[in-house]
Amino acid sequence: MSAGAAASVPAGPWCAADRARAPVRHGAPLLPALATVLLLCAPADTAAVTAAGTVTPADAASAVLVVVCGLRLLRHRPRPLGRTAALVLGAPVAALALATVTSADPAASLPGLVRHLQIFVLVPAALLLTLRDARDFRVLAGALVLLALVQGAIGVHQYLTATGASYMGREVRAVGTFGPLDVMGMATAVGYGLTAALALGLAPGPRAPRWQRPAALTCAAVLTVPLAVSFSRGAWIATAVAGAAVLLAAGARVAVPALAVLTAAAVVLAGAGTGSDLLGERIASIGAVSDAPDRSVTDRYALWAAAAGIWRDHPLTGAGLKEFPAERDGHASLGLSSGGDTAGAGVAFRREPLLSPHNMYLMALSEQGLIGATALVGGWAVLLVGGVRRLRAARRGRRATDCGLAATGLLVWQAVDFLSADIGGPSTVLTAVALGLVGWWALAPGRWPVPGGGTAAR
Repeated sequence: MSAGAAASVPAGPWCAADRARAPVRHGAPLLPALATVLLLCAPADTAAVTAAGTVTPADAASAVLVVVCGLRLLRHRPRPLGRTAALVLGAPVAALALATVTSADPAASLPGLVRHLQIFVLVPAALLLTLRDARDFRVLAGALVLLALVQGAIGVHQYLTATGASYMGREVRAVGTFGPLDVMGMATAVGYGLTAALALGLAPGPRAPRWQRPAALTCAAVLTVPLAVSFSRGAWIATAVAGAAVLLAAGARVAVPALAVLTAAAVVLAGAGTGSDLLGERIASIGAVSDAPDRSVTDRYALWAAAAGIWRDHPLTGAGLKEFPAERDGHASLGLSSGGDTAGAGVAFRREPLLSPHNMYLMALSEQGLIGATALVGGWAVLLVGGVRRLRAARRGRRATDCGLAATGLLVWQAVDFLSADIGGPSTVLTAVALGLVGWWALAPGRWPVPGGGTAAR
């Protein structure tokens, strides 16, 4: 046997082993991101959910994601972020640092600085650099759908067995494992999952299995039930607007049949037992928020007015991160309640203080001023424009558009939801994941390498 032939003998098993390990190596960098999402299936520590400095398992996983991404950057030294990505991620850093330095109590603002950097900069940047191709995007989007299904199933059980959070004197509000202290947690998870499932169902990738479209659309239809019994008007509106955006972006040819199927499935599921007088009253209250608002709406209006007043006193740099509670009473009307009532889902009755304006845009204005709000909202506008442009380019090039539809829908969902919500609670890390997915689609180069050859479709 020749020397060349002898040298080639052991290469076969080693190559086979390398090929067997390839999927593991490909998926390993994505594990911290998946853990960040899926750890939210675990029950939240309701006793500590509002405690200052509380770190949840999902938060810890997001920190691991950032650290692992940093180590990989140091080891492999890949291409740096483009100028647009650096601007979108860097501008909030400078604005947040300025708001902290100019705060009346910089030490008290430091936890807020860390939290804002986690949600709006570090985790999105880590995901932007970790996701390598459309397959990674779809896996992480699928994790959002799985989380929504788990939380939704728990929420529907809470509604049917009257073991949820208290609502109108009855413990029927679906909150999943997040508990009544993070009453928007389940609604947020379900809204994200429904939007992602709708996008993945409308435009499955070129190599997607045949069952993906019906399975994804079925998931989207099923998730309308827990969304309904969350009794969250803000999540309802955000999901409706995001769903409409996804359907419009998908085109009439695929949108009309999908809309018909989703509507029929939602009607059937609602008729199977999810409809109730409470649900009807909640839906009707959406149109009455200006004519005959309830106590929660009245308090929200008062908090919005207080946030606007704080911003007028600190127009450029704001009052400082975490300074809204300290400034609130000096700008709030006498009609503002001392707090909100929470009970049910394993938590005894307690009155929670109103520590934020429940509007991310007004919170940014009041705590970070015009500079900080412009940095945040301007970055989201860049993501939206860039994402839509890439989506149109993908459609013209006859490439897969499921990632673009999901990214556009998630950003629209978050932008609308922020009109009646802000960051806070264990579910907040999902916002960072959503922004990371959006950033990958809007800011990454037009082609992403796929192990084994070829490029991922946009």
